[in-house]
Amino acid sequence: MKNLAYQEEIISFFTRLITLAVLLWIIFGMVFGLTPMENDDMSPRISAGDLMLYYRLDREFISDDIIVFEKDGQQYTGRIVARGGDSVEVTDDAELVVNGGIVMDSDIFYFTPKYDENVTYPVQLAENEYFVLCDYREGARDSRYFGPVSADEIKGKVITVIRRSNL
Repeated sequence: MKNLAYQEEIISFFTRLITLAVLLWIIFGMVFGLTPMENDDMSPRISAGDLMLYYRLDREFISDDIIVFEKDGQQYTGRIVARGGDSVEVTDDAELVVNGGIVMDSDIFYFTPKYDENVTYPVQLAENEYFVLCDYREGARDSRYFGPVSADEIKGKVITVIRRSNL
């Protein structure tokens, strides 16, 4: 009798443990993602070592959203500065121009230099394409390096940052 109650308790424990594992897998495998910021490309807002929680299910992105995306098998983080239908240019004076107007962001302290390797300006974005730049504009790998990011390459929108630096 005592042995049977003990077995039922063990079965109950493992059932709860498996249920919790499946629930966590669904939440963090399909709904949310958690990834570390590998470098300082998004500084000063997001620093190397910070954890980013991103939401996978929202497929509507607007300018100024911070996204996690994948290009050529590498994961990147950046800020959307233009979307489908927009025209983007980076001038020789390191200014960002979207739809003919210079974009000035008071929170971005760096120039936006043009990378000459792969992208020809102006870039006309097709539907479901986004032009993504990092906040630390000098030397970061973003749309100036590999061109527009398609909606299929976006893993999710960053919804919160968990600071790990200086802990």
